[in-house]
Amino acid sequence: MSHSFTPRRNTHRVRVAHVIIGGGEPVVVQSMTNTDTVDARGTAQQIFELAQAGSELVRITVNTDEAAIQVPHIRRMLDDMGCDVPLIGDFHYNGHRLLTDYPECAQALAKYRINPGNVGKNRKGEDQFAMMIAVAKQYDKPVRIGVNWGSLDQDLVVRLMDENAKLAQPKEVAEVTREALIVSALDSAKRAEELGLAQDRIVLSCKVSEVQDLIAVYRELATRSSYPLHLGLTEAGMGSKGIVASTAALAVLLQQGIGDTIRISLTPAPGGARTEEVVVAQEILQTMGLRAFVPMVTACPGCGRTTSTVFQELAQSIQIYLRAQMPVWREQYIGVEEMTVAVMGCIVNGPGESKLANIGISLPGTGENPAAPVYVDGEKTVTLRGDNIAAEFTRIVDEYVSKKYVKRAAGDKPNKRIEIKAI
Repeated sequence: MSHSFTPRRNTHRVRVAHVIIGGGEPVVVQSMTNTDTVDARGTAQQIFELAQAGSELVRITVNTDEAAIQVPHIRRMLDDMGCDVPLIGDFHYNGHRLLTDYPECAQALAKYRINPGNVGKNRKGEDQFAMMIAVAKQYDKPVRIGVNWGSLDQDLVVRLMDENAKLAQPKEVAEVTREALIVSALDSAKRAEELGLAQDRIVLSCKVSEVQDLIAVYRELATRSSYPLHLGLTEAGMGSKGIVASTAALAVLLQQGIGDTIRISLTPAPGGARTEEVVVAQEILQTMGLRAFVPMVTACPGCGRTTSTVFQELAQSIQIYLRAQMPVWREQYIGVEEMTVAVMGCIVNGPGESKLANIGISLPGTGENPAAPVYVDGEKTVTLRGDNIAAEFTRIVDEYVSKKYVKRAAGDKPNKRIEIKAI
């Protein structure tokens, strides 16, 4: 897949089970459950759904003894379903105790997330941080040191503010706060290394909620460290606001080669699917040309020439169909995720856009001849008419996939495979 992306140089490669982060490897998609981890079956079900949607790492909350007890059971449920997605434990305040008191939990997790601002203060905090790093060393687990704007070490902030006030030309408060985020992450990583954790077992993040702050923090962090970086706004928001904010921030950084894992922290609509954050993360990477996950559909926005909703309905149904088919196609064919499909609404751009896609259909606009030419790899192959255009076009897509893409040999499975079974 061609693109102008240049990965950061000299980043360490961090292995999380079968997933590699950093070192020029493709950017990894991550998500997080919002179930109560004590509900092992409900949590396993949501992890399964996130993994099926394409999440390559899934983080779960481990905040109580009861949650820690359920983690190995969740791992076994997923293994029984053939879902090998690595699990990340999200620890705050009491992680040192949970990891030491429940060794099966510590072993079942593939990575630990530690927030330096919530580990503890002064000597107590240092001891608790050391306990968590000791467990990571014992079980050879990587750690993400994740600093958050909302839980930043206030003692550090006060110290940097005092130092700033003494300068001849003090910096803005926001700039000092951003520096506190970076210092917290780098100092914690340095301390982890002093405690014996290898450089290639550390991932960093400094997450905030504002787009420009995130860009500024990560640009600076990237120049001052060689650790793989996890990107994402802490609270992106709901709906279009969350999607737009996440895209605006991450696209700038990714284009500069900054970022090794991403998570889109969308607030779901009531009853909405948690998997939306995975789809958005994939679409950011795919529309930027950094990775391919599912065939992309190009569709025109419509205008006065397209008063019918036929092309909108067809574009929607095709997009849903392609995403639903990908788990099957990925197992059977090589490269099908890079296929492009065009569903256009009238003669103005319809034929041209259709010819540029692997498969395209140009539906008739208002007052046009009621015929829909189909183009395959730039050549017109058939003209569809009547009430069954959607079904016929779907059949053409299926036939194209079976003929165009090389079938996988027996035993040849795609990387990071997730086999889908019922829970």
